[in-house]
Amino acid sequence: MASTADIKNGLCIEMNGKTFSVVEFLHVKPGKGLAFVRTKLKNLENGRVIDHTFSSGEKIDPVRVERRPYQYLYEDDMGANFMHSETFEQIQIDKNLIENADLMREGQMVEVMFHTEKEQVLTAELPPIIDMEVTYTEPGVKGDTASTNSLKPATVDTGATIKVPLFINTGDKIRVDTRTREYRERVK
Repeated sequence: MASTADIKNGLCIEMNGKTFSVVEFLHVKPGKGLAFVRTKLKNLENGRVIDHTFSSGEKIDPVRVERRPYQYLYEDDMGANFMHSETFEQIQIDKNLIENADLMREGQMVEVMFHTEKEQVLTAELPPIIDMEVTYTEPGVKGDTASTNSLKPATVDTGATIKVPLFINTGDKIRVDTRTREYRERVK
């Protein structure tokens, strides 16, 4: 058992029979009354984010999780299929458990988080930054905008649509942040 003093971002806890991950937290000590911890918790079964407040010193039940490297193989009616890179064991994961799954391409390595006691898949995370090729975007015309950070939609090689600056053209290779789906830079 742990207490609210042990809460940190990324900590997985068991609450009401469900597994949650701490997205963000804030220790609050008001001038009057007891201190408390305000948190945003992500339900690892359905992906919903909820707000929850813990009293200071309240006991929490941390969950032991393990991250394992898997390679994305293909998608079928049942979900996404992955293969462990060392044991060659294949697993199937529901697409709802993969954040930004449309940015995933065949052969890409992902980290799959397992609940170690139940041997249950919790989430699959893409690498934070990936390189992609723009397959289609409208050409940017010089003088189109008065502001410096105008964005336009672009389709990348996985079929996903992200926002890119006006100077990006079809065929350019770009670097994308998979957590925020934001354009980072052009790759030479």
